[in-house]
Amino acid sequence: MTPFRLNVPQAALDDLRERLSRTRWPERETVDGWQQGVPLAAAQALCDYWRDHYDWRRCEAMLNGLGQHRTTIDGLGIHFLHVRSSNPGALPLILTHGWPGTVVEFHKVVGPLTDPEAHGGRAEDAFHVVAPSLPGYGFSDRPTEAGWSVERIAQAWTTLMRRLGYHRFVAQGGDWGAIITSALGQIAPAELAAIHINMALGYPNEDEMASLTLKEQKALDDVKRFRAEGQGYLAEQSTRPQTLGYGLADSPAGQAMWIYEKFREWADCGGDPLNTFSYDELLDNITIYWLTNTGASSARLYWESVHVHGSLTPTVPTGATVFPGEPFRPSRAWAARKYPDLRYWNEVDRGGHFAAFEQPEVFVDELRSAFRAFR
Repeated sequence: MTPFRLNVPQAALDDLRERLSRTRWPERETVDGWQQGVPLAAAQALCDYWRDHYDWRRCEAMLNGLGQHRTTIDGLGIHFLHVRSSNPGALPLILTHGWPGTVVEFHKVVGPLTDPEAHGGRAEDAFHVVAPSLPGYGFSDRPTEAGWSVERIAQAWTTLMRRLGYHRFVAQGGDWGAIITSALGQIAPAELAAIHINMALGYPNEDEMASLTLKEQKALDDVKRFRAEGQGYLAEQSTRPQTLGYGLADSPAGQAMWIYEKFREWADCGGDPLNTFSYDELLDNITIYWLTNTGASSARLYWESVHVHGSLTPTVPTGATVFPGEPFRPSRAWAARKYPDLRYWNEVDRGGHFAAFEQPEVFVDELRSAFRAFR
């Protein structure tokens, strides 16, 4: 285990601003709104702010205050946050982000999770928090060989928790983090007490299709709409991540819009990401992708594992929270077939795909409730 401190060379930040100033823009979209992707005006406004006002050093200082470390697991350098609670009885928790996210999504929840009394909670709800960057994401190494599937990552997370000395722990994730956490639940190492996910999967059977409630029909319609209109990124990242990577590695505007669109599509933001996130929050996440040149390597996880999620069946106690802005919102009955030991289920009234980033208080409350029985 090696303490890790960020100090991005100023030359890299100067290069970013220079590239932004030389962006070659396409013409304006031919329809109003976001139907064809990020509108030109929205793209230019974000990039103008990035170039002229965004302060990476603020984000850097925040991350440096969150207990960053690196360690080598299975030949790959893994970056992770590790913040221990002052409560010796705290429950160890590993949080896993997804795409297009980073560990910066968790910065608002680390304090309430590790020090609940300082944030209106109870001392007995404390967690020791571990939040790794996925292989090929953020400040973890980029794999140089094929094979870093979700199962291999889950095994690496087990190694990480053992290496940290945690003999009993719980796990949580959304997006790829939910799938990796489900893989952990299927591998079921002896130390894993329970899991919680905020992207539960499930689909109605034939009998259920004949008697859908209005809420279930809406959820199913949203999945169908996503499959028809929202999977362009999935097709490209799961088949040709290398080809995509050339544009993402060379153009900060291109990298930014590849991510910005998803924060509009998947967040509970009423159609405008700025209703939920500030420019600084969006750009903290985007800038990590740019500075680490992980556009291609992050996309490659789709090539490795796009078909695996349907075959994962966690056997450990499982909890799930459904957020209204999440594209996938199965009913409990649908999800119960995939998660056979489903102990906790809740449907909340606000938040979307980026739950910890969007609604940190709700996210923290859900984890406290879901894992209270496993302390």
